[in-house]
Amino acid sequence: MGKNHAHEHSHAHTKDVLNRLAKAGGHLNKVRSMVENGEDCSEVLVQLAAVKAALNNTGKIILKDHIEHCIVHAVEEGDARKIQELNEAIDKFMK
Repeated sequence: MGKNHAHEHSHAHTKDVLNRLAKAGGHLNKVRSMVENGEDCSEVLVQLAAVKAALNNTGKIILKDHIEHCIVHAVEEGDARKIQELNEAIDKFMK
């Protein structure tokens, strides 16, 4: 979230996001282990879906935090480029 910002700010949910990413990474490693061990494909898919959901929920937190901090500031400063960047990021996130 931090590249090319001209203003100082802190994100309210950074610690939560980092914790969620660490948990999702650990869960993904467990899924990899399940595949290596030849565990049931249906169970692997269920666990993989849980990883995807965790990442999507983390993305929502990042998006909300970005809107609350960066976008509000961009609007106050009249920075239309930041709005366009947000739209592009949403398009990529929602693919």
